[in-house]
Amino acid sequence: MMVKVRVNRFGRNGWLVTRAFNSGKIDIVIINDPFIELNYMVYMFQYRSTHGKFNGTVQAENGQLGEAGAEYVVESTGVFTTLEKAGAQLKGGAKRVVISAPCADAPMFVMGMNHEKLSAMPPVAPTAWPPLAKVIHDNSGIVEGLIPQSMLSLPPRRWWVAPLGSCGVTGRGAAQNIIPASIGAVEAVGVIPELNGKLTGMDFHVPTHNVSVVDLTCCLEKAAKYDDLKKVVKQASKGALKGILSYNEDQVCIALKDHFVKLVSWYDNEFDCSNRVVDLWSTWPLRSESPLDHQPQQE
Repeated sequence: MMVKVRVNRFGRNGWLVTRAFNSGKIDIVIINDPFIELNYMVYMFQYRSTHGKFNGTVQAENGQLGEAGAEYVVESTGVFTTLEKAGAQLKGGAKRVVISAPCADAPMFVMGMNHEKLSAMPPVAPTAWPPLAKVIHDNSGIVEGLIPQSMLSLPPRRWWVAPLGSCGVTGRGAAQNIIPASIGAVEAVGVIPELNGKLTGMDFHVPTHNVSVVDLTCCLEKAAKYDDLKKVVKQASKGALKGILSYNEDQVCIALKDHFVKLVSWYDNEFDCSNRVVDLWSTWPLRSESPLDHQPQQE
C-alpha cells in the first residue's frame, strides 16, 4: 500500500527528499511552504544546478492540508526539531513525523546502525562517520577520537562578508574562507552508546557546492595493522552495511602506529540524507502505539 506523505518546507532538504521519494513506493500528496510562491516552487524543483534537471512532469495545484490525507510528515524546516514543536504535526492528524535534522530530545537513528529500533519521531542523521566508527570499534575498540568534518557552507552563512551572530568568524565570506563551526553530526554519537564521551569534532565550512568529508582520527584499544583495518571495512561494506558504507583502495586511511589511525570518508550530505529518509519508510510500518511513545512495540 502506498504511504501518503507531506513534505513540510520546500527548501534544499525538501527538494531533494521529494526527488528521492520518486520511487513508486511513496505518494507525496502535498508540499507545504507558506513562504514560496507556488509556481516558483515548481521551477526550483525542476532545475537544480548541482543535481541536474528533474526528469518528469511537475505542475502546481493549490490544496488544503487536511484534505490531502497525509499519514507521514517529513519535517524539513530545520526549525521544528524538538518533540514539542514537531509534535504539533501529530495533533493535525499525521501518524508519524520524521525530523530530517539533529533533534535535541528525540532519539537519533542512522540507517544500517540502529534503524530497527525506530520509534515514533526519529530524526535521520545525514553523516558518514557512525558506520565507519562502528566497524573500527567492533574490531579494535576506540579509546577516544576526533571527527573534523569539511562540508559546504549552509545558511545562515553568506557568500560575502557581513555581520552574523556575535562571533566574528561566522560573518566571513563563505566563498573565500574556511570557516570553523560546531558540528551537528556529533549528536549522532548516541547511536553507538559505548562511544558516548569518547568522540567529538568540529565542522569546517568550505566553498564547495556539495559533498562532505569526515576525518575519523582515533586511538585503538587493540593493535590493528593497516591491512587488517582495510579488510574489516571492506567486509562490512559487502555484508551488514552494504548500501550504507562503501569501500575503495584509494589512499584514504593512514596509520601512525598500530594503536593510532586516521580514516577518511566522503558522503553526499544533500542527496545521501534524502535517500536515507526514503529508506526509513521501507523499514518503518505503521504501528498502533501512541505517537509519542518511544518504546518500540514488540511484533
